[in-house]
Amino acid sequence: MSLPEYQPGLHTLLTLHVTRIEFLMDASLFVQFTDQMLAQFELGKVGFSQHIFENSSYTIAYCLKESHICIHTWPEHQQLTLDVYLCNYQQDNSEKVRTLAQAYVDFFEATILKQYEIQR
Repeated sequence: MSLPEYQPGLHTLLTLHVTRIEFLMDASLFVQFTDQMLAQFELGKVGFSQHIFENSSYTIAYCLKESHICIHTWPEHQQLTLDVYLCNYQQDNSEKVRTLAQAYVDFFEATILKQYEIQR
């Protein structure tokens, strides 16, 4: 008996180059923008954790009903890594993941250094 193919969701991984260092050192800007994106895309936040390092870089993880959004910044290298993963529990969220990823690229006024899409 063969099982139907189920694709749990799309996971996008980004490494971005950011020239505006303040975006990499002010976690509140990322939090404010992400909260707006969660409301716009009707995503459910179930957990949140952040750590601000001595150089003001930050790591933030949003745990969502649909999965997660995570960021790590390196202002000394003008880079950040970001991953966005949404499950396909009740609908295909692939385009939502792609739209969110592009929204972050636009928000940070960034250049994409690496981008991977993984069908889970």
